[in-house]
Amino acid sequence: MPGRPLLVVDAANVVGARPDGWWRDRAGAARRLLTALASATSADDGEVVLVLEGAARRGAGPGTTDGVQVVHAPGSGDDQIVDVVAAATGSSDARPVTVVTADRGLRERVTALGADTMGPRTLWQRLDDAGGRAH
Repeated sequence: MPGRPLLVVDAANVVGARPDGWWRDRAGAARRLLTALASATSADDGEVVLVLEGAARRGAGPGTTDGVQVVHAPGSGDDQIVDVVAAATGSSDARPVTVVTADRGLRERVTALGADTMGPRTLWQRLDDAGGRAH
């Protein structure tokens, strides 16, 4: 029996999908995305992991915030996402994993590990529909 679904969000890629001035305040953009994810996600939906890198890490501390696990990438966000996916798909209690990114190289890396992918626009649409507007 598969475990609870896991949604892994490539924050840099998702934030970059909306030209709302995020480049002027990467930390603020990360906070807005976290708020949107938290307000649109319930425990019944599964686990959500938001991976932050670079300046965006100042937007939220590592750990769980309102049901969303925030992970700080010490280097490459893509490498951190691959590590999260590998841990989730390679364990004895493997579970369905979806990674939100438009990065082709990252998509190839995580699908090779058994994860599905979703584009940032699809996630934003779901967040907007759920009332988790982040802008």
